[in-house]
Amino acid sequence: MQGLAATSKLSLAVVAAVLLLCSSAGAAHGLRRVVSSSSDEPCNEMTLYYHDILYNGNNTRNATSAAATKPTAPSTTHWKNGTYFGTGFYFYDKQESYTSWFGFSIVFNSTAHKGTMNLVGADLMDDKTRDLSVVGGTGDFFMARGIATLRLDASEGTVYFRLQMDIKLYECYV
Repeated sequence: MQGLAATSKLSLAVVAAVLLLCSSAGAAHGLRRVVSSSSDEPCNEMTLYYHDILYNGNNTRNATSAAATKPTAPSTTHWKNGTYFGTGFYFYDKQESYTSWFGFSIVFNSTAHKGTMNLVGADLMDDKTRDLSVVGGTGDFFMARGIATLRLDASEGTVYFRLQMDIKLYECYV
């Protein structure tokens, strides 16, 4: 019983230390935490466009992504449209419909913004709009939290697509 009590106290101490470190992370960078007072008023918002040109064997100069592995026969049997389940930068997580898992960083290097913004979540491609979580960042987006709403803006077959990303941050450090 004493071992259980000691373990509980140790666990509580570790949790308290982690919370203290996380809450003081902004102060260590000389930043002040700003949390939006309502879900209707973000502390920062922007619209970006994500362009993707899939490598098809003939577009080496313009391609922005390519399959990382050669598809196997079982991975292509379900898809009649020639896509490859489970390959490439996109992790397709269902065989029944177009849906993938995104995890990526947007790098900003301009006069307006410097740093990175990290996004993660399921991309339910059949939905008109879908949300990814903004789970942090660096520089101007240090520890940012929010939502990136995606929608298809343009496409050309299965080789090119452009997504509009409306990003709203509800936790910012300034």
